[in-house]
Amino acid sequence: MPEQSPAAELVARSNALGADPRNTNFAGGNTSAKGSAVDPVTAAPTELLWVKGSGGDLGTLTGSGLAVLRLDRLRALVEVYPGVEREDEMVAAFDHCLHGRGGAAPSIDTAMHGLVDAAHVDHLHPDSGIALATAADGEALTGECFGDRVAWVGWRRPGFQLGLDIAAVKAANPQAIGVVLGGHGITAWGETSEECRANSLDIIRTAERFLAERGSAEPFGAVVPGNEPLPEAERRARAAALAPVVRGLVSTDLRQVGHFTDSDTVLEFLSREKLAPLAALGTSCPDHFLRTKVRPLVLDLPAAAPVEDVVARLRELHADYRAEYRAYYDRHATPGSPPMRGADPAIVLVPGVGMFSFGRDKQTARVAGEFYVNAVNVMRGAESVSSYAPIDEAEKFRIEYWELEEAKLRRMPPPAPLAGRVALVTGAGSGIGKAVAERLAAEGACVVIADLDAAAATGVAEGIGGPDRAVAVTADVTDAEAVRAAVDAAALAFGGVDLVVNNAGLSISKSLLETTERDWDVQHDVMAKGSFLVSQAAARTMVTQGLGGDIVYISSKNSVFAGPNNLAYGAAKADQAHQVRLLAAELGEHGIRVNGVNPDGVVRGSGIFAGGWGAQRAAVYGVPEEELGAFYAQRTLLKREVLPDHVAAAVFALTGGDLSQTTGLHIPVDAGVAAAFLR
Repeated sequence: MPEQSPAAELVARSNALGADPRNTNFAGGNTSAKGSAVDPVTAAPTELLWVKGSGGDLGTLTGSGLAVLRLDRLRALVEVYPGVEREDEMVAAFDHCLHGRGGAAPSIDTAMHGLVDAAHVDHLHPDSGIALATAADGEALTGECFGDRVAWVGWRRPGFQLGLDIAAVKAANPQAIGVVLGGHGITAWGETSEECRANSLDIIRTAERFLAERGSAEPFGAVVPGNEPLPEAERRARAAALAPVVRGLVSTDLRQVGHFTDSDTVLEFLSREKLAPLAALGTSCPDHFLRTKVRPLVLDLPAAAPVEDVVARLRELHADYRAEYRAYYDRHATPGSPPMRGADPAIVLVPGVGMFSFGRDKQTARVAGEFYVNAVNVMRGAESVSSYAPIDEAEKFRIEYWELEEAKLRRMPPPAPLAGRVALVTGAGSGIGKAVAERLAAEGACVVIADLDAAAATGVAEGIGGPDRAVAVTADVTDAEAVRAAVDAAALAFGGVDLVVNNAGLSISKSLLETTERDWDVQHDVMAKGSFLVSQAAARTMVTQGLGGDIVYISSKNSVFAGPNNLAYGAAKADQAHQVRLLAAELGEHGIRVNGVNPDGVVRGSGIFAGGWGAQRAAVYGVPEEELGAFYAQRTLLKREVLPDHVAAAVFALTGGDLSQTTGLHIPVDAGVAAAFLR
C-alpha cells in the first residue's frame, strides 16, 4: 500500500475520532500533522503544518477543511508575540504563515498545534476528559487517574499563550502522552498519526474507566418526587403543547428554530435534586456554552402541573432570565465588548418532559441540545468523583463576547429569506405541494411534508435533506386528529409552525346530473373542510407563538371561472377562496397573513392530473390527454403552460418578505385566463 501524505493521514485520523461522540462533540476540537512538502517557488523541501481549520467538524473533515502553514514562519511568531494581553492579534498573523492559496481559515488553536514539539497533535473535547477538567480537584484527580503519563494545564482561554503553555509542559514531561486542560478538554500527541490517535483514545477511555470505577452511583442526588418522567405518550403530548410557547418566548430578540430531546440522560438529570444548582453553574468547555449560552432556563414546577400553570410560570421565568442575562452582560462588558446579541435562553429544561434547545436553524438547535447533553455527562462525571467547578462567569463572558467569535459571526453569510421559519405543506408528496416544499426549503425554511402517501412524503423529505431540513408526516386532512398530529409533529421537530400551505386536493370532472353525493362530499371534505381544519390547527399554534405567520391556500382559477362539468371541484375551490378572505379579516390582529394562489390546470408533474383528472378533462375538451397541457396553454393570453414551479414561486412571493403588508390577496398563476380575472 502506498504511503499516505500527512494531510491524508490527518483527514483519516480526524474522521475516525470524530465518528464517535465519546471522543469529541460536533465541530469541536482540532487535529494536526506536520510534514515536508516541496515549495514550488524554491523547489526545496519545506516543513509544513496541516491543521483543521476554523469551524470544521472532525467527523466530516475533508482536505479542503485544512489550513496549511509554514512551520518556520509560525514558530517565528514566538519572537514577536506581544504577550497575553494582546494575544488575539496573533490570529491575524497566522494568515502570513499560510502556504499557498485556498484551504480553511486557521483557527484560534493553531498555535497549540504548531508550537507543541510533536509530529501529530489532537485537541479534543471528550465528556470524560472535561469531567476531570471541571472537577474541583481536577489536577489531583488527573494525577490519580494517569500518573505522570498525562500532565495538567490550568485553565487558560484558547489562544497563543495556551499553545506556549502546552509546549512547555510537554518539554518538561517527556514521558507524557498528553495533557488535561483545566475547564476545557484534552490534548494528546504522537510521532505517528496512529500513535497520536492511540494516545487520544488511551486518555479518553482511561478517564471513562476511572470515572466508572471511582465514581458514586447517584452523583445528581435523589429523585425529586413529582419530577419523574411522564409516560412517553403524555410526555410527547405535553412537549408538543409547550414547544410553541417556549419558542415564542425565546424568539423575543430573534426568531429561533427548536429541537426537543427526551433521552434517558436528559430525563434522569431533570428528575434529580441537584438539577437547579448544577444548571445554575452553567457549562464550562468553551464549545459548550458558546452553543448553550451561559446557563439554561429551568422550570421549577412538577412534571404533572397543569399546562396553564406551566405556561404562566415559563413566562415569569423567561422575564427573569432576560433580566439576569442583561445583568450578566452589564457586569462584565467593557467599552470594547461586542453588543449584547440577545437575552433569550438557548436551552429550556422542563422536568418530566425534556429539553428544548434553540438556534438560528435546525442544525444549530439540535447541536445546542447535543452540547448540553455533553455538559450533563460532564457534570455527572465531575460530581461522581468530586464536585463540578466550571470556569467562572467572567471567563465565560470573555469567550462568549470574544471579538474573535464576533468576527466569525460577521463572516457568516446573510440568512436566507425564510431562515428560521417552519412551513407545513399538505399534499406535498407530489406535484404542486412537492414543488412548494422544495422551494420553501431552498429559501431557508424548515419544512413538514404532509401527505396521505407516507412513502412519497418520506421521499420528498429525504430529497430536501433529511431531518435538519424536512420531516415527513402521514396526514389525512379530513381527520381533525390527524391534522392536529401533523401540527404537533411540526412542534416537536422544529418548535412550532409559521407558514402553512393548504395544497391537498383531488378532482372529479362530472356534470351536475352525473355528480353523486359522494363525489360532492369527497371534494368538499378534502379541500373545503381539510383547509379549514389545517388552518384552524395551525392558527392555534401561531397565536400561541405570538410570532405572526402565513397561511396560503392553493385554490384554483376554477374558484372564479365557470368551467364545464366541474361543479363539485369548482364549488370546493370557491369555498377555499372565500376562506382566504374570511381568515385574513379574522387573523390579522395576530399578525397572521392569509393569501391564495389561483393556478390554471397544472398538468405536468401533477398528482391530481395523473390520478384520472387529466383524462376526464381531456375528454371534456375533446383533446388527447397527452396534449392537455398544450391545450390549456393555447387558451391563455400568454400561450404558456403552467408548471408546479410557477405555483411554488407565487407561494414564495407571498411569504418571502417583499409582500409583508399584503393579506387577503389571490394571485392568478394561469398564464392569463381572461374569464378568471378577479373583479
